[in-house]
Amino acid sequence: MSTGEHSPPGMGRREFLAGTAAGAAWLAGAEGGLGAEPEAKKEQAAMAASERERKWSADQLRDKLQACLGGPWPEPCDLKPKVGEVTQKDGYRIESVTYEVEPGDRVPAYVLVPDGVTAAAAAPAVAVWHQHNGAYHLGSVEPAGLAGSPMHHTGVALAKLGYVAICPDALCFGKRQSPHLKGGNFERFEFLRYVVAGKCMAWKNILDMRRAVDYLCSRPEVRKDRIGCYGHSMGSTHTWLVGPWEQRLKVLVGNCCLPTYAAIHRTHILHCFPNFIPGWFQYGDTPDIAALTAPRALHLNLGEKDGGSPIEEAREGIATIARHYKAAGAEDRFTWYVEEGTGHVLSEEMWKRATACFAKHLQA
Repeated sequence: MSTGEHSPPGMGRREFLAGTAAGAAWLAGAEGGLGAEPEAKKEQAAMAASERERKWSADQLRDKLQACLGGPWPEPCDLKPKVGEVTQKDGYRIESVTYEVEPGDRVPAYVLVPDGVTAAAAAPAVAVWHQHNGAYHLGSVEPAGLAGSPMHHTGVALAKLGYVAICPDALCFGKRQSPHLKGGNFERFEFLRYVVAGKCMAWKNILDMRRAVDYLCSRPEVRKDRIGCYGHSMGSTHTWLVGPWEQRLKVLVGNCCLPTYAAIHRTHILHCFPNFIPGWFQYGDTPDIAALTAPRALHLNLGEKDGGSPIEEAREGIATIARHYKAAGAEDRFTWYVEEGTGHVLSEEMWKRATACFAKHLQA
């Protein structure tokens, strides 16, 4: 079997392969043999991951990740915020707002403010990153409770629990679609546009999410030291993508999305673009990105039967994140829950664990 890679002069093929995440994963399977028992394969994969973790410090991995994403983000521009329609709901008001993330690039969002929350009685806040689901027409309106599945009206649920919630549109969704290209065609166009510029979709998503936190911090009714984020599906990917870069997020909760490159390659998943960071697989996999959130609190929910996050590799990813958190002296700040027999949903138990995590870290 060929990996398509060649070892540099003076380095044995095995040493070269072990130095890359892709090679380490291949070695773990190849040296175990096609007939290796599942537990033996898991142990070999864990050993390969542990070797990779010893090779680079968290700071070195963060530097490599930033280079793969596309380099540093620009200095923040003036938000130039605007508030549009304001509607009173049962127990909260919803504001339609826009703000600039880059000069000339305005993001539409909904802000949900619980009744009784004011500058004099500020509240914790949660940024809610919406799902993908091919629902380009929805975006922020779903978590804001204005359309889509009631299961994912999570901004409303958080507002009713006393949190200020912001629900922004991700690029290519909601009001950020193109008049020239529809749905997935525009998303593919934008991904490729960033790639040829030396960046990627994840770089842009992270920039936009950090600006959403800037906007929350500009609101007088928000406690700036009590901000978290939540996302389902692509929103979960956004959660662990922004984690390493946004220190103002005290707690991050992701629901049903930890697709590793190892699982994507094994099962041939055509996943959404933010998961793909050019060059990163030579240093680590997606759980290694999530782990760079340490030592801040991170909770992940997974469904055992979720085809978008094959559970065998997802469990290995959970173990990887746990090792990173232990090394950072924050073992108790990473929690997870795998719901047996459940697919790609936000179940009652998953939401219970998510809100318990917010209560613990934002309301204490």
